[in-house]
Amino acid sequence: MTRPAHIARLANDDEEFDRADSGERYFNRELSWLAFNRRVLEEACNEAHPLLERVRFLSISGANLDEFFMVRVAGLMGQQKQEVERRSADGLTTREQLTAIIAAADALVEDQRSVWRDLRRDLAEVGIHVLGSRQIDEAVSAEDAAWLETHFRDQIFPILTPQALDPAHPFPFMPNKGLAVIFDLVRASDGEEIRELVMLPAPMARFVRLPGEPARYVAVESLVKRFSSIIFPGYAVSGAAEFRVLRDSDIEIEEDAEDLVRYFANAIKRRRRGRVIRLELESGMPEGLGAVLRDELAGGDAFVTESGAFLGIHDLEAIIDENRPDLKFVPFAPRFPERIREFGGDCFAAIKAKDIVVHHPYETFEVVIEFLKQAAADPDVVAIKQTLYRAGKQSAVINALIAAAESGKSVTAVVELKARFDEEQNLLWASALERAGVQVVYGFFDWKTHAKVSMVVRREAGEYKTYCHFGTGNYHPVTARIYTDLSFFTADPDIGRDAAQIFNYVTGYVEPTLKCVGISPRDLRPKLTALIDAEIANADAGKPAAIWAKMNSVVDPAIIEKLYEASNAGVEIDLIIRGICCLRPGVPGMSENIRVKSVIGRFLEHSRIWCFGNGKALPNDGAKIFISSADWMPRNFDRRVEYMLPILNPTVHDQILDQVMVANLIDTEQSWVLNADGSYDRLEPGTKPFNLHRYFMTNPSLSGRGAALEGGAVPKLSLARRR
Repeated sequence: MTRPAHIARLANDDEEFDRADSGERYFNRELSWLAFNRRVLEEACNEAHPLLERVRFLSISGANLDEFFMVRVAGLMGQQKQEVERRSADGLTTREQLTAIIAAADALVEDQRSVWRDLRRDLAEVGIHVLGSRQIDEAVSAEDAAWLETHFRDQIFPILTPQALDPAHPFPFMPNKGLAVIFDLVRASDGEEIRELVMLPAPMARFVRLPGEPARYVAVESLVKRFSSIIFPGYAVSGAAEFRVLRDSDIEIEEDAEDLVRYFANAIKRRRRGRVIRLELESGMPEGLGAVLRDELAGGDAFVTESGAFLGIHDLEAIIDENRPDLKFVPFAPRFPERIREFGGDCFAAIKAKDIVVHHPYETFEVVIEFLKQAAADPDVVAIKQTLYRAGKQSAVINALIAAAESGKSVTAVVELKARFDEEQNLLWASALERAGVQVVYGFFDWKTHAKVSMVVRREAGEYKTYCHFGTGNYHPVTARIYTDLSFFTADPDIGRDAAQIFNYVTGYVEPTLKCVGISPRDLRPKLTALIDAEIANADAGKPAAIWAKMNSVVDPAIIEKLYEASNAGVEIDLIIRGICCLRPGVPGMSENIRVKSVIGRFLEHSRIWCFGNGKALPNDGAKIFISSADWMPRNFDRRVEYMLPILNPTVHDQILDQVMVANLIDTEQSWVLNADGSYDRLEPGTKPFNLHRYFMTNPSLSGRGAALEGGAVPKLSLARRR
């Protein structure tokens, strides 16, 4: 039997090592991710954050957990169902992983309930009330109650469709992330019992805000219960409860799919009907209703949990929109790089003069948009090539590409259809781009094109000159406001030639010969391994040897083993890993020279930066610095098109190493340290606290300052502050 592709991918996500001590050498990937989401939840308890921002962290932890079940747990369940006998890198069977995952996830859900209980109380104290079914009568006047009833009749009731559940009416399909209320009713006229289901349509707002002050919110499902007599006139409610389902949401890619666009369009529809992975029930649900839901939805293998009085914790994000600036982070307006302003806003003139790195979100993503807009409007620009992994629903990048094509330029867009949960939007963008005359390419069938690269070819003095943008994040204007990423602009001819070959590789499968840039799956792993080996050789020769690396995840067992080898050779290794880390640090004889920290704060740390001492202690001017689109995971090395780019310009080199990396290492206010047992400890701020996000919000970087920086020197941050 052929395994579905996403199950096969998951099975290969942790390379299996034939070691009896694998559990002592690696942390489990899934449990490490759950530990990350717990750190996100902890920020909801952090009283240093404004109250509504703490609600935001709680909401994010809920959204994260949903996606984890829809993809990772679904894949493991698929492995189990297909009887895939493969242990994870830490030595656990699929069944053992699922058992541990569910225990950790249930504990996390219980803590989410507890955090929401506390936040709800704190919100009430500052005039924001979230009313459950039982609190409505206590908290609203007769006038407000009448308003709620009118609102329900006029704005909610017409959208609802009650469905009878009996032998003539089988249980209806529940969509992914669907929320519903199930009722046991008794007809007043003759005592006849009936069971009904009311699904809440996805487009419907989750909360109703009563008019006036203080702010009072009521969840729609509470109103459905309250006004059940309007939905079911002549019936009395003998039992009612809310429930929610999560379904398998990964898309299986079949090797014999002939039309990739049509295949993905159909696969998106199939995903909405994937098997139920998790069934969430309202706590205290009547036993009979719980039994029918388990029987109809759980199917014998879905995980069932009681999730408290509020299901779908992610939907709490709606409350954050309340107009209470005193309960939110002080608004931050990102800077436009001064270095480009010095050239009258001409991106090409500024880039031609010197390589530029822009640090998002402290410096605006608008500079990337402006780069493409100017290219679209410039009569000397003849061609634009662009990768698109995630671009968002309102994309200025797409509009700029369309404008360029409509003005007669040659425009090529590599649209990645396999960008999870963005497949549908990317299909829409691809269609719009093709209508405008853009040459749309979908890249490799088996590999995702995850590299973020843009190139513009411009006619100058009778010759063609190439300008490039390499990003560590997506071309997505919304996430660019909250993700910390780097944008690197260059007119270096060698890098331009490499970029052109990378595009030819993706669009025409033409094998590239690259001078500067490394790409996966061709040579990223060997290049990284060689860099680590060089540090090992330095240590063996008695020279200082050091590695700093910052990224989202470290999972790949082969690279982890190489880092262990480096640690044993005496290489000092500091890793800043926001999310999953399967490497076990600080173990004598294995990883005693490796330190791992995670930064969780106002912004989402997302940039990928790799630094190698090159015979001297870090930081130093001769260090080898790379930016990348890749994390250190098997998928990034083996099943994605990624890039690693050396940073050779001295100013950019110093900005990345002496500012960005040092600031991450010395942060004390948002940092967690990973221990050898897998636990994380939050750093105490100490007597001289340092918050890297606050630092970059208030201190312009080199591109932000431009020539205004007296003497041109980089403002040094001292590692002496590191704890």
